Amino acid sequence: MSTTSSKSARKAPAIRRPALISPEQSALRKNLASSLVSVAGLIYRPVTSKTGDVIGRVNDVVVRWDSGDYPKIFGLVIRIGLRRSFMPISHVADISSKGVTLNSTKLDMRDFVRREGEFLADEDMLDHQLLDIDGARVVRASDLYLTLTGKTWYLVAVDVSFRSFLRRILPGSAGRTPTPEKVVDWSGIQSFGRPGEPTRLRKENKGLHKLRPAELADLIEDLGQRERQVLLEILDPEVAADALEEMESDELDELLRAAPVDLAADLLTRMEPDEAVDALRELPDEDRDAMLEAMPKRTKSNLTDLLEFDEDEAGGFMTSALIVLKESETVTAAKKKILAADNHDIPCIVVVDKKGRLLDDLNLIDIFAARANTLVGSLSSDNIPVTVGPDADLEEVIEKLTDNRGSSLVVVDENNKPLGRIMADDVVDAMVQKRGSHSWPWQEGRG
Repeated sequence: MSTTSSKSARKAPAIRRPALISPEQSALRKNLASSLVSVAGLIYRPVTSKTGDVIGRVNDVVVRWDSGDYPKIFGLVIRIGLRRSFMPISHVADISSKGVTLNSTKLDMRDFVRREGEFLADEDMLDHQLLDIDGARVVRASDLYLTLTGKTWYLVAVDVSFRSFLRRILPGSAGRTPTPEKVVDWSGIQSFGRPGEPTRLRKENKGLHKLRPAELADLIEDLGQRERQVLLEILDPEVAADALEEMESDELDELLRAAPVDLAADLLTRMEPDEAVDALRELPDEDRDAMLEAMPKRTKSNLTDLLEFDEDEAGGFMTSALIVLKESETVTAAKKKILAADNHDIPCIVVVDKKGRLLDDLNLIDIFAARANTLVGSLSSDNIPVTVGPDADLEEVIEKLTDNRGSSLVVVDENNKPLGRIMADDVVDAMVQKRGSHSWPWQEGRG
């Protein structure tokens, strides 16, 4: 269950940059700057022939995102009169902050048309949101830097500093000189590409899938609406669902309402049932009904039943993922059922009699340490499971957990049939949600 304080708790403390830099650092920055060409500074600069004649001006830089760790520059878009023409990089003799010099005067006077896989550095990436995979953060490109290695030009870095943004609005040559104060290596960057076109993760950026759910939640919350949808589409659905469980409720509500119904329904289906129900409760009736209709029948039925419970009562914040074992089942059959469960977390394992009434709740050790042909019913302990009804309020749940010094309770209906389990963290989440509007019994009389 998401809480209103989760995001602030996830944020790492800011790292202060030293106010002064050493002479060695200053010299290193100057050397770095001298080897880079600013994309922002290159736009509108003159394009000249070998004889020095100006034939047009730079309009954009064409790269291919899938051309390696560092995208190769495939050419330039040049403004010639009213036309935007493509100039292959093989026709370029030099690129600098002063402009572009060509080694060929052969021009393609047709209007520039993108080919599949091509991106424009200025139009598609400058001032756009990008993912810094290594830093697990969203950045906005204040500038992009090119460099020449051997005979090939590459896009090698993105500048994310506010100083570089200010530098771009300065008049004259000062605004075209790179100031690499906060530069991110391009090999760790993921772009969202062009609106309306599919975006695929580059091979080297599979590190995105290694981020913790809370880190991904931070990234998603920091993105714009279009970028959010792109990220959800390129993430593994299970990874995306885990991240959504960590999001703030208002951010999650906005994301689900903006997503295609089928995508939203699929993500909700993969979330923990109690987390999915919390999200569904926040949605308008029309959106909630549409998403439920798009879900598999079993999931829809389960979530619809949970929605019937009051969110302030046990049934409203319990975890409904259960492994129900009959007392007559063997340990071998129980193991297969546990391993086949969709839930990737350790589920609640309960034992029931022939009529489905609760006999005991077990842990994994009880099952996997037993002999294969042992009946599950014989594993039950003498201790009676601690239970609570679905209409129990939060105070009652807390009291039972405290009195029995347990980490969980089994929620049962009026016939003692198991409905779900309340874990200690479910209680904490429920308490945080009600903080400020609820008075606990032990707080009565305190100022």
